[in-house]
Amino acid sequence: MTDVRDAVTAEVVRNALAVAAEEASIVVVRSSHSTFIQEGADACSAILDAAGQLVSQSTATSLMHGASLRCSLPALLEDHPLETMAPGDVFAMNDPYRGGIHANDIVVFRPVFADGRPRWFAGTLIHVADVGGSAVGGLAALATDCFSEGLLLPPIRLYIAGEAQRDVFAILRRNSRAPDKVVGDVQALVAGVNTMARRLDELIERYGADHLDRVVNEHLDATEARTRAGLRELPDSTYTGAFDIDGDGLTDRQYHVEVAVTLADGELTADFAGTSPQSGGAINASYSQTLSGVVFAMRCLVDPTLPMNEGCFRPLRAIFPLGTLVNPAPPAACGGRIVTVAAATDAMLRALSDCRPDRAVAASGLIHVWSLSGKGWLNLFYEFGGIGGRAGSDGPDATGCFFLGGRSVIPQIEPMEAQYPFVVRRSKLLPDSGGRGQWRGGLGMETEIELLEDAIVTVRGARMDLPPPGSNGGETGQAGSWFIRHLDGELEELPVRKADVPIAKGETFIVRTSGGGGLGRPEDRDPVLVEADVRDGKVSA
Repeated sequence: MTDVRDAVTAEVVRNALAVAAEEASIVVVRSSHSTFIQEGADACSAILDAAGQLVSQSTATSLMHGASLRCSLPALLEDHPLETMAPGDVFAMNDPYRGGIHANDIVVFRPVFADGRPRWFAGTLIHVADVGGSAVGGLAALATDCFSEGLLLPPIRLYIAGEAQRDVFAILRRNSRAPDKVVGDVQALVAGVNTMARRLDELIERYGADHLDRVVNEHLDATEARTRAGLRELPDSTYTGAFDIDGDGLTDRQYHVEVAVTLADGELTADFAGTSPQSGGAINASYSQTLSGVVFAMRCLVDPTLPMNEGCFRPLRAIFPLGTLVNPAPPAACGGRIVTVAAATDAMLRALSDCRPDRAVAASGLIHVWSLSGKGWLNLFYEFGGIGGRAGSDGPDATGCFFLGGRSVIPQIEPMEAQYPFVVRRSKLLPDSGGRGQWRGGLGMETEIELLEDAIVTVRGARMDLPPPGSNGGETGQAGSWFIRHLDGELEELPVRKADVPIAKGETFIVRTSGGGGLGRPEDRDPVLVEADVRDGKVSA
C-alpha cells in the first residue's frame, strides 16, 4: 500500500509542477504590456533545478524558448554562484551567446530556496516590446551584428532581496522606443517567476525539499528511459539530410544546412559538419536555438506524449561547428534565427524519413514577420505559411510549423484595430498556394492592412525567394510576398527583407505567406480529395 501512496503522491507532485509553470505563463500574458503578447499568449515559463536541469515547462511554450531557459541558467550560475544568492533575488539576461535568443527575448530567473540554499529556479521569457537597436520592436531585418539588434544584458540582478534595482530599470527604459511597455513586459516576467516561486514554496512545505527532489529526479529518469526506448525502435545507422536557405537579405548568396544523424543503441548524434559558415546578416542561430530544432526533430520520431524535460536531452549529442550558421561566433546577428533553426529541423526530418517513411513531411512555409510604427506607437506582427504535406494527410493551412505555437498565437484582428491606426481590409487563405502532391501542402494567407496615418514598415520573411520544396515527387509551394498598394493603385513589391519603408496614410500593406510543399506524386492523389479541394475553394477548378 505504501508503494501505491508514493506513486499517487509522485503523480500529484509532477502535475503540480506542470500547473505551476502553466499558471506563471498565464500571469505573464495577462500582466504584459505588449499587444502581441496579450493577444497571442506568446510566453514561456519553466521550472529548473539548481543543477540546470529542465524540470517542467508550460504547455504552450515554444521549444525554442524552453531550450533558451535551459541553456541560459548555466551562464547565470557562472556569474552568480548559488552561495551568493539570497531569497527575493531576481535576475535577467538576454545574451544570445550565453544561452539566449536575441536582444528582445529577455529571460528572468528567480531562485527558490529550501534548507537555506537555492534548490530550484523559476524562469520566464517573452519577446519584450523594444530594447533599442537599429529597428523598431527588435525586427532588425538587415542587422550585421548583435549590437544592432538591441541592448544586451549579461546575467544581472533586477531585484536584490526583493528590492527593485532602479538603475537597471532606468537603463531598460532609456534604451527603448516604448519605455513604458518594455518595463511593463519585464515586470510581467517577474510576476511570472514570483508565481512559480510561491507554488514551489507550497510544495516544499507540504512534501519537503528532499522528497520533492527525489520525485523530480525519478520523473526525469523515466522520461530519459522512454526517449531511449523510442530511439531503439529506429534502425541503428547514419542518415544524412540537408536544406537550402534563400539568403540573408544582404547578398545574393544562398546558405546550406547539412546534418548526419547517427542512431546507436538508444542515443542520437546530430553532426552539422558541412553547414555553411555564419552569415553576415541576421539568420544565424545561437547554440540554444539550433538545439531546440534538433530536439524537436528527434521528438517527431519517438513517442509524442513524452514530457518535455531534461530526460529528452540526455540521449542527444549535438555537434554544432563553431563559426557556422548553427553556432556562430560573436558578434554575429541572431535575430532571424528561425530561418536556420527550421532548416536544421527540416534537414533532420529529411534524414530520419529514410528510417521512418511513415513520418515523412515536405517543407513548410515559415513565419513572416513585420513591424509597423508611427507617431507614438509600434507593434510587431507575424503570420504563418502552410505546413508541408505529411505521410497520410495534407499540410495544415497557415499554421506555425515545428515549434511556432500554431494558429492560436496569431492575435485577433479586432483588438489590434482598437489599439492602432489601421484597418484590416482582408485576411483569407490563398487558393492554389499549397504544393501539389499525393498529400497537398497547406495554404498560405493573404492579409491587407490599410493605414489610417503615415507609418513605417520593416519586413523579414523566409522561404520566399526559395519557396518550400516538395518531397518524394511533390511540388513546391507558392512563394510568399510583400506589397504596398499606393494611393494611385500601383503595387510595389518589397524584398524579402527590408527595413524602414514609409507607408502613407490611406495606403495598404499586403502580406502573402508561402504555401507548404507537397508530398508524393500529384498523380497519386485520391480524386475524391481533389474534388473536395475544388469544392472548398482551396484549389481552383
